[in-house]
Amino acid sequence: MAEFDTVIRGGMIFDGTRTPRYRADIAIKDGVIAEIGYIDEDRATRVLDASGMHVAPGFVDLHTHYDAQLFWDPYCSISGWHGVTTVVIGNCGFGFAPVAPEARERMMLTMTRVEAIPLASMQAGMPWNWETFPEFLDAVEQAPKAMNVVPYVPISPLMIAVMGFEDAKSGRLPSAAEHAEMCRLLDEALDAGGCGWSMQRMPPDGPGSVQLDYDGTPMVTDVMHDETAIEFAKVLRRRNAGHMQCTMISGKPKADQAHLAELAEISGRPMIFNVVQVQDAMPQVHRKVLAWLERCREQGIRVYGQGLTTDAGYTFTFEDWNLFDECPAWREATVGTHEERLAKLADPARRPALREQVPALVLGPFENIVVVGPKADETQQWLDHTIGLVAEKTGKHVVDAMLDIVVADGLETEFYSMPPNTRVDLLKEVVDNPYVLFGVSDGGAHTKFLTAGRYPTETLTSIVREHGMLSLEDAHWRLSALPAQLAGCPERGTLQVGSPADIVVYDYENLSILPPEVVHDMPGGEWRRVQRASGYRYVLINGEVTIENDSQTETYSGELLRHGRSSRKRERTRSAA
Repeated sequence: MAEFDTVIRGGMIFDGTRTPRYRADIAIKDGVIAEIGYIDEDRATRVLDASGMHVAPGFVDLHTHYDAQLFWDPYCSISGWHGVTTVVIGNCGFGFAPVAPEARERMMLTMTRVEAIPLASMQAGMPWNWETFPEFLDAVEQAPKAMNVVPYVPISPLMIAVMGFEDAKSGRLPSAAEHAEMCRLLDEALDAGGCGWSMQRMPPDGPGSVQLDYDGTPMVTDVMHDETAIEFAKVLRRRNAGHMQCTMISGKPKADQAHLAELAEISGRPMIFNVVQVQDAMPQVHRKVLAWLERCREQGIRVYGQGLTTDAGYTFTFEDWNLFDECPAWREATVGTHEERLAKLADPARRPALREQVPALVLGPFENIVVVGPKADETQQWLDHTIGLVAEKTGKHVVDAMLDIVVADGLETEFYSMPPNTRVDLLKEVVDNPYVLFGVSDGGAHTKFLTAGRYPTETLTSIVREHGMLSLEDAHWRLSALPAQLAGCPERGTLQVGSPADIVVYDYENLSILPPEVVHDMPGGEWRRVQRASGYRYVLINGEVTIENDSQTETYSGELLRHGRSSRKRERTRSAA
């Protein structure tokens, strides 16, 4: 009988610890790395040829919204196609537990705008066999998974469960009794396996007011009082466990940053700040954030930034687009039914306000947006034109030029725009900070216009191979070990004897991101945009091959990692040496 289940033979190993690369074999037994070195083939049941390949720890994606999708897509794609072996769900304070049965529909509606997850898919694809957070984790554990899943406890549903939707969204300060009950529910969720808690703190109105509820109103945590967040931080302090995540486009930078640092100090636990993003036209924005993060580090305050390091563009239509909410006039005009939105965008009386509030936060210059999918005969002439060129040819303001096409196409016109973070020199400023995490994939969200789940492949092909900003040793530490530590997964993110065998084997020279495609694979008849990868020879999760030659093997060896740890009872096999 063979000594090992699998041997990965002949690859160049990048172990995630920043140790210099070395060539060796890896033996796996019962889902765990059992031996590293020169290992005879006849000692294993299966041998995976890694000659000419790089072998590295699986990537850990700290910022996803697969809370719904994991129930119908065990691979949590597109993340699973790009070497990710562990995802963290429940980000930004959004999630589906605790939720009473009568509140389920309203909670799903909440996710349709803020994360642009299709309602029909959630209705058709979620089993809803839970009410409490512990029951939700049981449902996740029972679901087939080709991915490890680590859960945050999202704050919004917790506050709604105690205060009700209306009161939670009213901005009133909870009573002492309500704070006590919220903390009890947080303790219950953390006892069940939560790795910490998350929230979004966007300005409820004015500049930076984005990521809103389906009706254009702020999300619960946008109007949450600082005192409430402090009560939650005290829970982590008492437990001496867990970490926090906050998504913020700061309305009052110094005050908001001081609040997050205060939460990290009070709790004594790490805070992950989203998002460190380059704005080509305003480099002072990310520079101020990086300077703040450095001050925190010098003071011993554990605040980490998560950087948007992908340059994945946006392909969108006004049937689904929700990222102009920074501008009140655009927000109001894009809320409602299809017919209501079409009428509002066509209304001449609204155009002055829309022209006055040209959105600039999410996309680059408005005039650079390209018409890539005109639908009506009268709009075909604008194919591959920028909005600026259409405006020039028609003598219209850029807003009128765009919206006249949108109205003629019944909201179905496809547009393409690169995000405002395309300068490589500015990206390098973010990459050069060794404690800024890569990612913000938003996996499972914005599925009709964003494919940022490709970021691990893009890190290796663009940041490392093309631009030489990092060594591969550093890149694999940033993609795996550092996020695993912050997720509370001490066993993962490195290739060491005794570690779970979450491993990627890839062809570095030929690794690539494939062109975007539209696929109709969502429940409820919905579709999404995806980008696949080429060059992943194998992806292993807990020792089982889930991807082989870029294709799914339909092997579901992923786990729910309660408190970041495996629930399986494995016999840890270690080398006698």
